[in-house]
Amino acid sequence: MMALAAAAAAAVAFFFGSAVKASTIEEAFVKDTVSSHDIVIFSKSYCPYCRRAKAVFRELNKVPHVVELDQREDGSNIQDALSIIVGRRTVPQVFINGKHLGGFDDTVEAYENGRLAKLLGTDDL
Repeated sequence: MMALAAAAAAAVAFFFGSAVKASTIEEAFVKDTVSSHDIVIFSKSYCPYCRRAKAVFRELNKVPHVVELDQREDGSNIQDALSIIVGRRTVPQVFINGKHLGGFDDTVEAYENGRLAKLLGTDDL
């Protein structure tokens, strides 16, 4: 039984090895980006929900670091990495102070109920 599992793992590594390595690279990119900026939005430039999420931060006079996945050759791989990291492949995906806030609906809800302002430290302004 163990030999069969090892053979299956070897076959997966052989056929998908480069994809696994690429995903690891993109996972590291996501984690590094999120840890290097207070606000990060993984977005697509043509997505209306992404544009509206970015507008929320403009209303708060905050400038997020935006990664436009459709404008990067590795955008699809980054989207796959997001799926692994946060369980969602959809955009936008928003991170505040290194923590995943969520997508568009989560961002708007946090904005409307004041949680976003608290996370950003602007609730007393």
